[in-house]
Amino acid sequence: MSSKSETGHAVNVANFNELISFVTGYGEAYNPSNEAIALRTLQTVASNGAAALEAIYTAQGPYNNAVAAREVAFDPLSKLVTRVMNMLKVSGVSEEVYNSVNTVARKIKGQRATPKTTAPENGGEGDETTEVKTRSTSQMSYDSREENFAKFIQLLSAIPEYAPNEVELQVATLTTLSTNLQAKNSAVISAEVPLSNARIERNNVLYAPTTGLVETAGKVKTYVKAIFGATSPQYKQISKLKFVQR
Repeated sequence: MSSKSETGHAVNVANFNELISFVTGYGEAYNPSNEAIALRTLQTVASNGAAALEAIYTAQGPYNNAVAAREVAFDPLSKLVTRVMNMLKVSGVSEEVYNSVNTVARKIKGQRATPKTTAPENGGEGDETTEVKTRSTSQMSYDSREENFAKFIQLLSAIPEYAPNEVELQVATLTTLSTNLQAKNSAVISAEVPLSNARIERNNVLYAPTTGLVETAGKVKTYVKAIFGATSPQYKQISKLKFVQR
């Protein structure tokens, strides 16, 4: 989901309202035959634009809260996994078992088993040193970390030697944490849906071909230039209003 500021969209809507104020002031001189730029249509477009922005602001709050809560929940995960691996190391398991669990632990923490390799200079198709394309092993997305943490717990639960006295490192506690992480991640996904839908509607209202607010503003400018002239004070009033297509 996009985190860009909504400021630019709000400027388009604000400038459109200013455009309406100017053309309203032209009185009966502003009398287009095209209903798409009639004053009543412009007012409807402005109202729809404002409503579309408001819907985004309404959806943005719950989404931001869900994202923040997820970040707080996931933040201690890497350190916790490190503690678990240290406990596993002293539990008496074989090196093979430890390494098997550690493979998943590294994925949770975004660590590589081996450093990145690079192609030697002048050794490939180009003259510059280029990184050899390898499958990314960071897997640091929340979905991946959540999935790998669940696998991590499954592996631990199958190891009889892993039976720490420390409650926070016990499999039952880790399982509860895993459930919480899944819930936090799901909450973000759920909150993203209305925000995404609101942005789709915003883009349609403001930027749709022909009917969008920005294209409508351009048509209004052209009409005013046609009736008053390109050097007229009326056209100069509205030509300075900027509308950015996105």
